[in-house]
Order: sequence, then structure tokens, then C-alpha cells
Amino acid sequence: MTKSATDPASRLSAAPVAEAELRASDADRERVAELLRDAYADGRLTVDEHSERIEAAYGARTLGELAPLTRDLPAHRAISMDKPAAQAGPALPPARQESSSMVAVFGGSTRKGRWRVGSHLKAVAIFGGVEIDLTDAVFESPEVVIEVTAVFGGVEIRVPENVSLHGGGVGIFGAFDVREQTAADPYAPVVRIKGTAVFGGCDAKPSRGKKLKEWVRRQLDR
Repeated sequence: MTKSATDPASRLSAAPVAEAELRASDADRERVAELLRDAYADGRLTVDEHSERIEAAYGARTLGELAPLTRDLPAHRAISMDKPAAQAGPALPPARQESSSMVAVFGGSTRKGRWRVGSHLKAVAIFGGVEIDLTDAVFESPEVVIEVTAVFGGVEIRVPENVSLHGGGVGIFGAFDVREQTAADPYAPVVRIKGTAVFGGCDAKPSRGKKLKEWVRRQLDR
């Protein structure tokens, strides 16, 4: 049976939707969040203003809810459907699901690219080397603890420049070097390093020019 033109469902599907009522995508929300982070770093927003707007950005359902958040900023780029987010660039491949531990014994183990990193990662290097590159990883936790054990081996860790990096370890006839930093965004992920290097080493530092763009946002319930 054919639906009547007066059927409510038919009228709803045919009715035009105002641009402000269009649903926002993750890419739309992330573009606004990036503008807010830049404004905070430039001193244009206070800590409270930044936190409130970031919360509103990630909670926005429509383009109309996103637009006012950057309207008073010099770098404002209107959220518009003139160029949909899907056309802004090629679609990213899905992030890989990887084990929470990496082991290198008389060999090497490397992890880089788009992979999902959880709250805990263990790296063991015995007469071998482990390389952990988080610059393109998708963070699934607001805090990542990396536990390092290096015995006559080495562990190298690289993180994006816009996350916090803290921690350290014990070097016994070896070196444990963590170049700590605190991200400007108080809700950015935190990477914490701990462990021991015996006749080996651990080197953890930010990769300049590499910025993290995907992570599971911390709930702002303060």
C-alpha cells in the first residue's frame, strides 16, 4: 500500500532541514576543538572558558550548537555544509587492535601507525629492541601507563607533542630518560612511563610536529 502524502513520516522525510539543525560529525567537532585549543594556547581563552567550550564542542549534536563556540575568535572558520567534512580529505583507515604487551628477545618489535592504545602497555626488551610510536595511535583511555623492562636491550617511545608525558624509571648500569612535558589542553591524554633498565636503556620523548587528533574524551563532570 502506497503511503499518502499526508502521512506524518512522508512529510518528515520531505521537509527541508535548516543548516543549523544538521547533525554535526566527529570531524566537525574536532575542527572546533582544535580552534579552541589554539585560542587557549594564544591566551585568548581562560582555563574555565576553554574547559566549558571544549565540553560543549564534544557534546554538540548539531552545527548550530558548534557555531557560537568560535564566533568571537580571530581564527574562526564557519562550520558549514558548503564543504562537507567527508570531502575534506581521504577517509582514514580503521585503527588496528593490538596486544597490550610487546616483547623483543634477541630481536626487535615495532608498533606504529593507526593502532588502538588502551590504559596499559607492557614493553619487554631482552637483548633486543622495542619501538613504540604513539604519534598516529588512537587513544582509548585518558591515561596510558607504559611499563618498561629493558635487560641488555632498549625501548624507544615517541608520543605526540600535544599530550602530557610523565614518569621515569630505574637505570642499573643503564639509562632511563623520559623527557617530561605537560600539554596545554588539560583534558589531553597523559602517558606515564615506569620501569627498569639493566645494562640497557629507555628513551621516551615527544615528536615535534606530530599532533594527536583522535582520542576518547575525558568526561567533564567537574
